[in-house]
Amino acid sequence: MFIDKIKIYVKAGDGGNGAVSFRREKYVAAGGPDGGDGGRGGNIIVRVDEGSNTLLSFRYKRKFVAEHGENGKGAKMHGKSGEDVIIAVPPGTLIKDPESGRIIHDMAMSDDFVLCKGGRGGWGNRHFATPTRQIPRFAKSGTKGEEREVVLELKMLAEVGLIGFPNVGKSSILSRISSAKPKIANYHFTTLSPNLGVVGVGEGKGFLVADIPGLIEGASEGLGLGHEFLRHVDRCRLLLHVVDVACTDGRRPAEDIQKINSELEKYSPELAERPQIIVANKMDTADPDSEEMKEFDSLVKELDLPVACVSAVTGEGLDELVRLTSRMLADLPPVTVYEAEYTPEDAAVSSADVRETYVRVEDGVYFVEGEWLYNFMGQINFDDYESLNFFQRVLSKNGVIDKLREAGINEGDTVNIYDFEFDFVY
Repeated sequence: MFIDKIKIYVKAGDGGNGAVSFRREKYVAAGGPDGGDGGRGGNIIVRVDEGSNTLLSFRYKRKFVAEHGENGKGAKMHGKSGEDVIIAVPPGTLIKDPESGRIIHDMAMSDDFVLCKGGRGGWGNRHFATPTRQIPRFAKSGTKGEEREVVLELKMLAEVGLIGFPNVGKSSILSRISSAKPKIANYHFTTLSPNLGVVGVGEGKGFLVADIPGLIEGASEGLGLGHEFLRHVDRCRLLLHVVDVACTDGRRPAEDIQKINSELEKYSPELAERPQIIVANKMDTADPDSEEMKEFDSLVKELDLPVACVSAVTGEGLDELVRLTSRMLADLPPVTVYEAEYTPEDAAVSSADVRETYVRVEDGVYFVEGEWLYNFMGQINFDDYESLNFFQRVLSKNGVIDKLREAGINEGDTVNIYDFEFDFVY
């Protein structure tokens, strides 16, 4: 089974609580507070697994929860940080927000990505000792780790895509030009998942080819198997458009080219503009004087596309096809890497499990509360100008400012968010 799109739930570990403790040692008077800090919660980290090309491992496990940080202890002992959870995905996996469909991160590169950050550990009571408060009997709780649902969508990193109708010989060609061993048989839809193969061109160089399952007319509208796998052509720099010039099963190669290109256009106009090589397969049994071949030659000249005449059975023309493909790739832009469409403000708002915000007024002070807000406050450095600006943008994006206005706040009134106070300014 091939799986290339799936939704999962991820939850980073909560930070441990700070300890309330006092030093008690023989012959030491008034030892003072010595409560240790809580440990950091474990992160959720996404990592590229170069040996994988499917999301099948997520079929039965779709929930990933990192370890919580341990609470602080006496004698200034810090709690242990929670273990990170590593999620391995195939190269080219997109991490998306399920609600908006926007891209959070593209795992096209090998760098790790922290999807959810663990909560901060709380401070022990030793941090709260002052000359006037020498016996603090309180500590700070750890903040909760981020949590969210995300969609993993695989868009393969193949530079070259083999496209065409079923049974035109794509899998056979892939098996001859690379070491891939796809299933091959003489009936429709033998390919039920994309197959990948590395084609060597000497001196340690080569390119990655994906055999995309056969398209049919109407694939862009969801008919057949092709629609499920059109996304894997998105990154391809070059398309090898395979047609059956032997007219097996009554095929007309000119019609096939027009129909497949039409499906690509409907799915993505940008994809339809991708450079193509027309691969005329089954030349060993083709009739060069047939009406179908004349139609084919006329259309190819009209489209002004390079043509490679090959036979996957005899191997005729395959070496020239590989050389032509390599030459064209050398002049084409690199594989597409998608930019993140998700802002830090979006992440701060959407990662919260409970988003309700409550506003109450006491003695002229507007108190703002909410579970998501309590956790968010632990991420802000209120001594840093940029961090404060980020804080303001998140409040505005999550509707806190609107709720304050609905509650009747005026310019200059005091706002209190978990002991952080500021004057409201329009």
